Amino acid sequence: MSLHLLVSAGRGPQECAWALARLLHRLETEAARRGLTTHRVRTVPGERPDTYRSAVIRISGDGAEAFAASWTGTLCWQAPSPYRASTGRKNWYVVARPCQLDSPTTAFAEADVEIVACRTGGPGGQHRNKASTAVRATHRPSGIVVVVDTERQFSLNRRLAIQLLRQRIARDDQTAERAADTARWRIHDELVRGDPTRVERPEPSGQGAGPPQRTRRGRSPRRRDASAS
Repeated sequence: MSLHLLVSAGRGPQECAWALARLLHRLETEAARRGLTTHRVRTVPGERPDTYRSAVIRISGDGAEAFAASWTGTLCWQAPSPYRASTGRKNWYVVARPCQLDSPTTAFAEADVEIVACRTGGPGGQHRNKASTAVRATHRPSGIVVVVDTERQFSLNRRLAIQLLRQRIARDDQTAERAADTARWRIHDELVRGDPTRVERPEPSGQGAGPPQRTRRGRSPRRRDASAS
C-alpha cells in the first residue's frame, strides 16, 4: 500500500516554509519508527536554506493509509520565529492532503474494441442503403462508443473508427490529468489557520532519542494567530 501526501505552506510567510521542513522531517522520523517507507517525490524550496514551500511525499507500507490520515489537515509547528526575534508569534501552519500525483493512462488495444457492422440513414446511394458498411466501435474497458459511416467501404469505416477511439481516449486521459493538476493546486489554498489537527514542537534540549513533543490530535494550540500561516 502506498499513497502520496502533499504538504504546503500555502501563502504563508517564510516561517511557514521553515515549519514545513521541520514537520516533514518529523513525519519521516515517525513513519520510520512505524516501519513505513517515505520518499520525497517533489519539493519546492523556500527562499531560505532548509525550507520548503511545498513537498509531495510518498508513504509506503502496511498501515500507510492510517498513518497519512493522522497527518492530514492543518498542521502546526509551535516554536518562535528563527528570522524575526521581535515577533511574539510561535504558531506556524501548513496544510497536508492526500493527492493523486499522476493520472493513470488508459491502455488501448484493438483486441478490446468490439466492431459491429450497421446501417445508417441519409444519402449515400443504393449500395450504401442495402449494405451494412457503417461501423459501431465500442472500447470495452472505457465504454466509449463511436459510429462511423463516412465511407462506402466497411474496412475504411473500421479504420476511421479505431482512429477516433484512440483520439477520444487520449483526450479523456488529458482531461483527467488536467483535473488532477487543478486538484493539487487547490490544496495550496485550503490552509485554515488555527484549530490544527496536529501540533508539533521542537524536542527539548537533552531529550535525546525520546518521542517528539506533540499535542494530541484535535487540540488547538493555546494561542491562535490568524496572521501566521
